[in-house]
Amino acid sequence: MFKWMGNKRLLVLMSGVIVFVALMGFTFGGRGTMSWPEGFLKDTVTWVQGWLNKPARSVAGFFEDVRRLSVLYEENRQLKLTLTQYAKDTARLNDLEAQNKRLKEALGFTERQQQSNQYKYRIAEVYASSPDPFNNTIVINLGEKDGIQANMAVMSVEGLIGRVVKVSPFYSNVQLLTELDSSAAKAIAVTVKGRENESFGILEGYDRETGMLIMNKIPKADQLTKGDIVVTSGVGQLFPRGIEIGEVVSRDEGDFGITHTALVKPFASFNHLREVFVIEVPGL
Repeated sequence: MFKWMGNKRLLVLMSGVIVFVALMGFTFGGRGTMSWPEGFLKDTVTWVQGWLNKPARSVAGFFEDVRRLSVLYEENRQLKLTLTQYAKDTARLNDLEAQNKRLKEALGFTERQQQSNQYKYRIAEVYASSPDPFNNTIVINLGEKDGIQANMAVMSVEGLIGRVVKVSPFYSNVQLLTELDSSAAKAIAVTVKGRENESFGILEGYDRETGMLIMNKIPKADQLTKGDIVVTSGVGQLFPRGIEIGEVVSRDEGDFGITHTALVKPFASFNHLREVFVIEVPGL
């Protein structure tokens, strides 16, 4: 019996081998078409592979998008930094060009002034200005250590703008002409350029609405007229002689008709001052 069982197993094994070889030959033969079991098996395997590949492709695509987003973010950050630096460089270049232009004008100004008088012009940068519209003062970066003293006249390239009223070791406060009034401490004795010994008046006010300086105490017989250039007269020695201030735009009778008054358009602008000159008079 045991012998028969052993032969039976051998017969089953040999039958399986024969069927397997037959299937292999049938499958890999020279046929051009597949049997339905082969087609079914192939379609099933392909569908399963496709179904498994979709999540894999999605995950791979997600990480690729993340990588590309990171690259784009870094490129955008670098472009923003470059643009910001370019804007800073452009602003600095514009500021340097404007400063260069102002300094060239200042150089020409000082050369012209040195030819006409013996004053010394100390260039200073405006460090700060008062935010109070009724207390127009500026702070310059020259002080007592630089030889600056109270009551020194201060001007821009265009004309007189004010005087030094307070001095610290390294900075000075300058009161602008917009603070003129009739007090002796603020009024300015003036005359007309080219007729210094014939015309006389006192600048003692500023009209904030029109932006005009008010010149009073003009003698009735004075020949001052529209278009005349008003300059400091040097009387009282508070302001040196011959500093241009502005142009006469009108003349009228003053109070009681005893003297006349005139409106003077200042040459200098009192806004956005960048560089100014402190006038030092030799011997004073």
